[in-house]
Amino acid sequence: MQKTLLFHIFLMYDIHDNFLENFIKILGFISLLVFISCNISKGLTYHNFPSAVDTQDQLVTLQEKKIYSTDGIQLRNDFDAARANDFIQINDSTFRVTILPENEPINESPHFAFKIKSDTPRKIDLELFYDKYKHRYWPKISTDGVHFEAVDSMDFDTLKAGNIGTLRLELGREELLIAAQELRPSSYTKDWIDKLKVLHPEIKSSTIGQSKLGRDIDYLELGTGTDQDKPAILIFSRTHPPEISGYMAMEAFVEELLRDSPLSSTFRAKHRILAYPLINPDGVDLGHWRHNAGGIDLNRDWSQFRQEEPRVVATHAVQTLKQNKNDVLLGIDFHSTQEDVIYTHTANRQSKIYPFKDIWIQALEDDLAVLGPNEEAYDLSSPMTKGWFYLEFDAEAIIYEVGDETDREFLKYKAQVAAREMMKLLVMRG
Repeated sequence: MQKTLLFHIFLMYDIHDNFLENFIKILGFISLLVFISCNISKGLTYHNFPSAVDTQDQLVTLQEKKIYSTDGIQLRNDFDAARANDFIQINDSTFRVTILPENEPINESPHFAFKIKSDTPRKIDLELFYDKYKHRYWPKISTDGVHFEAVDSMDFDTLKAGNIGTLRLELGREELLIAAQELRPSSYTKDWIDKLKVLHPEIKSSTIGQSKLGRDIDYLELGTGTDQDKPAILIFSRTHPPEISGYMAMEAFVEELLRDSPLSSTFRAKHRILAYPLINPDGVDLGHWRHNAGGIDLNRDWSQFRQEEPRVVATHAVQTLKQNKNDVLLGIDFHSTQEDVIYTHTANRQSKIYPFKDIWIQALEDDLAVLGPNEEAYDLSSPMTKGWFYLEFDAEAIIYEVGDETDREFLKYKAQVAAREMMKLLVMRG
């Protein structure tokens, strides 16, 4: 069989002319066949998207983990999820921390996180310098790494230049953690899963594979009773490292599904819920702006699955659901952006539970009044999870975006409402 295949491949070319060029083409073709064969054996299907994206590994520049020290001030980035690429003194009272991306091109979302202290009490101006990129995240400060408070508006501005934010600090021997968003390294998600399992022993969870750098990729399953023939729901989160508000919404959404209430209990008994809370653990722990350790936006690799993380998640989901003949009704992927928005498909992409999303969004608007969701519909484009949910499962596909600075209590409440309204509709569906 292999000899026959090679023979037919050679017939595609005139091997008497440009032999080396043709031989390279043949090797490339064989490599593609091997890649496709390996993934077909895992049950993955390659879908065509209008805007193809090259998701092969790109060079990543890792930040140097170290303690910077100048004029009695120490700044360090030697911890998970940190981001600081340089620290210098500008004058007696002004210092600058440089924030650079892991590679380029990249979405303009400069993530930063570092710890800073002074040998003696003093006030300084600390510039957050993003090189050619513009400021995005409002700084937050913590003294314990758990509780964060947004910097007062009197102590931060971006008026000097679009690529510099100036932070006024009072420093002392107590170390301050300054970050673009609340820090949630991979260990935090592990702890969250463990706490849920203590509170809800019926939860199933396991490590389903490893990231490019060998970090665990975990999932948890929320349904009760038999898995066989149940309709299923998929929940994704943390494809992009700094998108913490979306991650917080995912936690609140999942916890609402686990609530000890008649609605949640009935929903879990009738449905199989698979949640993948941290899809990019390398990017998170490395303090990346957006990409994984392969330098790729993982929300563009849901067609060829060249990166480990989407391949691990997609393989697990497809194989697990096929094994018990679970029909996926809905896929929801939690993200963050500048404002709250729900991305859906246009009306020409009608899922098996159409018009679920229209009724669901209307229910959210009714419950949340003037603070309801902003929906934006767009058709299939690049290989994102939204398109994969629809093409792979004919499922309703939702990208649930939360504003970077959306009030944390409100985003939790909104996610709880979203979960309840989803459960009501799907329970009524039968």
